[in-house]
Amino acid sequence: MRTASRRRFIKSAAALTALAALRPRILSAGATPRIAIAFSGLPPQLDLVERLTLARDAGFSGVEMHTLDDPREAGRVHLAAKRLDLAIHSVVNDPDRRYPLSSTNPDVVEHAVAGIETSLRNARLWGADTVSITPTAAGPGTSYQDAWNRSQSVICERILPLAEHAAVTLAIEDVWDGFVVGPLEVARYVDAFESRWVKACVDTSRTVFYASHRDFIRVLGSRVVKVRTRSIGALGDVAFDGWVTAETL
Repeated sequence: MRTASRRRFIKSAAALTALAALRPRILSAGATPRIAIAFSGLPPQLDLVERLTLARDAGFSGVEMHTLDDPREAGRVHLAAKRLDLAIHSVVNDPDRRYPLSSTNPDVVEHAVAGIETSLRNARLWGADTVSITPTAAGPGTSYQDAWNRSQSVICERILPLAEHAAVTLAIEDVWDGFVVGPLEVARYVDAFESRWVKACVDTSRTVFYASHRDFIRVLGSRVVKVRTRSIGALGDVAFDGWVTAETL
């Protein structure tokens, strides 16, 4: 037991050193002082409180959480973050390409909507101001325009009213399946909702395939509500005053 505990301590100490070194490098790149870490980037061998404590001790002021289906587990996250004075600023609705919002199958759409509803409940409980969603295409048999129209319709009719009621912004992310890609297309998709509750989340590890992260942020402008980055110096010459989340070490 002592050996296992010592190994656990050594791993935690090493992770703390790595995390602590990460935050100043983001700050020195000229980014906002509101720096968060993705919960998925914290050592999985640690328990919930240990992972959140590690984030706090490394100097992060917030955490980006993934969606949790179990209300009891979500409640534990809420209490732990509150006790440690860590903000949970965003909830990621993990995209599942089997359940796209643009599907013609009602059961598939219901599954997708239910997942985002859970994300919104998590956000309201945790005090997060955004839920990130990815409007993936329905599949090779679906035209681009049909996927666009159906996903927009489902979001407008089924999801946006819930987001407005919860006062949580929907942050649209670009994905790698050839649907809503590039800064101009993301801007057009966001603007089509004509709602202050729909914005954009820029993930610098994804934007590289379509345009530079700088072009994404400059073109999207005030539409950008959150930035996620794996490249520490990615925001060196871009002005952004929201939350920046370090996704991985």
